[in-house]
Amino acid sequence: MKTPFFAVLLALCLQFGLQGSAQAGFPEGASAYNARNYALALKEVTPLAKAGHAEAQHLLGLMYYMGRGVPRDYKQAFAWHQKAALQGKADAQYVVGAMYYTGNSVPQDQKHAVTWFRRAAEQGHAEAQNALGLMYRYHVAGVPQDVVLAYMLYNLAAAGGNRNAVDQRAAIAKRMTQEQIEEAQALSRTWKPGTPLPATSKTGGDA
Repeated sequence: MKTPFFAVLLALCLQFGLQGSAQAGFPEGASAYNARNYALALKEVTPLAKAGHAEAQHLLGLMYYMGRGVPRDYKQAFAWHQKAALQGKADAQYVVGAMYYTGNSVPQDQKHAVTWFRRAAEQGHAEAQNALGLMYRYHVAGVPQDVVLAYMLYNLAAAGGNRNAVDQRAAIAKRMTQEQIEEAQALSRTWKPGTPLPATSKTGGDA
């Protein structure tokens, strides 16, 4: 069952986006990027990224990943995203996880992928929550199969705007008991961003 997971993850990896920042000096670069003026964006964000600005590091990593304003360079993309991820930038943590999972420019390491997806998911990152849900559903990357945790994560991701999670949740619900769905719903209601996600459920591992 790894193929559908890989296909969805790869699609998600190409969709990670840019969110604005109120910090001084960054909005100009972000605006230039969104206007597809990549040369100006590069000029604005590079000094900020080198100075340790996590948002700028994420954007510079994105530019290298997509080859926008610079030659496509996945090693540079990973390096800048990792810098931002270590500072707690959830978008960057998600990208680092995806690159570890696919082995893109770094040795493939699914345990590292899970770690980074979980860090982003625990901040409320919808794409990372969906990725973890897929891992629990398909029992990949050393993650135990648990339909309750998968459903819970799809719930959270759907609430965060991830459309794929809506479809995944509907599909997995057909294989779940009412008790499992109720447990997943309860876990979704009680979890708060910034707190650890549950690692086990009471009823989900039996499916």
